[in-house]
Amino acid sequence: MLKNLIQKLHAPKWVVFFIDVCIVCISIFISYLLRFNFSISESINQGLAFAFAIILPIRILAFLISKTYAGLVRYTSTNDAIRICATVFLSSVLIFSVDFAFKQTIPISIVILECILSIAFLTLSRFVVKALYFEYKNTETSRQNVLILGANEFALTTKRTLDRDAGTNYNVVAFVDQNNLSIGKNIDGVSIFGIEKLEELIDSKKVTTLIFAEQVDNKKSKQEIIDCCLNKNVKILSTPNVSKWTNGELSFKQIKNIKIEDLLERDPIKLDELEIRKDIVNKVVMVTGAAGSIGSEIVRQLTKFNPKTIVIFDQAESPLYDLELELREKYKFDNFEIVIGSVTDKVRLTATFEAFHPTIIYHAAAYKHVPMMENNPSQAIQNNVYGTKLLADFSVKYNVAKFVMVSTDKAVNPTNVMGCSKRICEIYTQSLNKRFNTKFITTRFGNVLGSNGSVIPRFKAQIEKGGPVTVTDPKITRFFMTIPEACQLVLQAGTLGNGGEIFIFDMGKSVKIIDLAKKMIKLSGLTLGKDIAITYTGLRPGEKLYEEVLNDKEKTIPTSHSQIMVARVREYDFAQVSSQISELIDLVKTCDNFRIVAKMKQIVPEFKSENSIYEELDTLTDTVENQAEISKDKIVDNNNSTKNNSNQIVFGLKNSVSIGKKFSLVR
Repeated sequence: MLKNLIQKLHAPKWVVFFIDVCIVCISIFISYLLRFNFSISESINQGLAFAFAIILPIRILAFLISKTYAGLVRYTSTNDAIRICATVFLSSVLIFSVDFAFKQTIPISIVILECILSIAFLTLSRFVVKALYFEYKNTETSRQNVLILGANEFALTTKRTLDRDAGTNYNVVAFVDQNNLSIGKNIDGVSIFGIEKLEELIDSKKVTTLIFAEQVDNKKSKQEIIDCCLNKNVKILSTPNVSKWTNGELSFKQIKNIKIEDLLERDPIKLDELEIRKDIVNKVVMVTGAAGSIGSEIVRQLTKFNPKTIVIFDQAESPLYDLELELREKYKFDNFEIVIGSVTDKVRLTATFEAFHPTIIYHAAAYKHVPMMENNPSQAIQNNVYGTKLLADFSVKYNVAKFVMVSTDKAVNPTNVMGCSKRICEIYTQSLNKRFNTKFITTRFGNVLGSNGSVIPRFKAQIEKGGPVTVTDPKITRFFMTIPEACQLVLQAGTLGNGGEIFIFDMGKSVKIIDLAKKMIKLSGLTLGKDIAITYTGLRPGEKLYEEVLNDKEKTIPTSHSQIMVARVREYDFAQVSSQISELIDLVKTCDNFRIVAKMKQIVPEFKSENSIYEELDTLTDTVENQAEISKDKIVDNNNSTKNNSNQIVFGLKNSVSIGKKFSLVR
């Protein structure tokens, strides 16, 4: 029976209009009963008839003009109630005026009582219908109980947003607050509890969702709240900053899943912005690899320090175009020049330095995918080593004041070609420092969340497709920081450096990748093993289980910034380093992967390959020349065994064929 009644609430406009008219009639009659103490004589009946003749037509006319009957009753809002009040009040003024013209046939008290009753009954009827509708709607579908973290105006706004949005099916059962002064009170009829009651509330009220309506300054407390929710399979949402609300109002669509970045146990970075500004203001700053995740964020960070010009240098056309639009539209910044080119293009670099004469260079251009570079060592040397050498040499030639290179934790005790190539870049730039005026500074940090090619976007894509989520090894761990954090520390390190330093960043605790994958699955509202699976693929070529930030022989000394340290590393002679690196670059033309990697191991003795075909080079004690001879013998042997199958000679190491694994033949 209730279901049939609710279905009738979807009434056409004329039905609503008819009910409103009936309510006015009832209000007139009750007004007379109240005015005359429920005793109505024949003379009063005549007055009642006249009242109907005056009041009812005016009310009907007012309803038709204001269209109070036109709205959907089940979605009645405060604005609808205000319109009803205004319509009834103004029409009551007209009733009084007409009645005055007829020498006050209707008592003033009747007009006032009828006005009050009509407003009360008209608005009350609508809100009753709305309440019945949503009660029915919530019983027909599975309703989700919600906890809101916070007990301020933003928490109240969040609750009312959920209540107001017809597409949601959330029921706010409690507020949880960190402020003890709020505990025991209520907001909008909902009780406020202390944060220590979180787990108890989740169980007792069968909570399915928690919404962060305010910031939790203590990162440890925030992590504990998130872990508690994830362990209880509670979905976690968060509201955006008030500055991002649409037209100053929060909409349900803006309440999003909490990001994996929020799970980092890290205090906010405090920058010495005054020192950074002194370094950057009115300077020409060049950023290589500016279309990448790190390079583009460095550009964004630089905009607030008023550089004279930012030279945005990269070879990726489409990302550069996107960055250009972002800088102009979002940041309202126009002091930049976009140069499309490669750091290995000597002609393009010459033209760029001649045109802009940069004062500071942030070098973020690099090939960084470990398995790809393990398969293509010649290109790792060409882009990472030769590109850095070329850029560093130009910096010296054109008197660049400061050269800040973005390196990686994979350069520490490298186990892969990519990491070793970056270590060689560090060695070369450091060796330049004592001979020339340019200050060469290296910044070294681990993985950044959300960067191009990082594990986070890959996991997100796999989860969206329904899995499986692939992890190389259950024991593998990595250091993580967010892109803005990393770039802020790069800028800060640039101000601290006097030249020759390798700055390392406080990366926090290393994170088990399997735990990261599990949390991302839970944050997506899925159940591991039921909705989605995790599979192990094995370590990739050159990959190691644990990343390091410092070489075993290195030590660190603190700086004025608590999250930045200086690594004390071995110093290299420029002449010797330059000669060896030139020989290495010359080997790129041979496309002989074994000879290239053998030379890399000579330059960086701590380079020990892991999970790679180059591990056998680590067992050889002969000179590089002997290693090259051995490699040549392998070519002959392999060519003899595969002379009838020339298509087995491939680019890189993609195929499982022995020759293809060892030689990248580009002809």
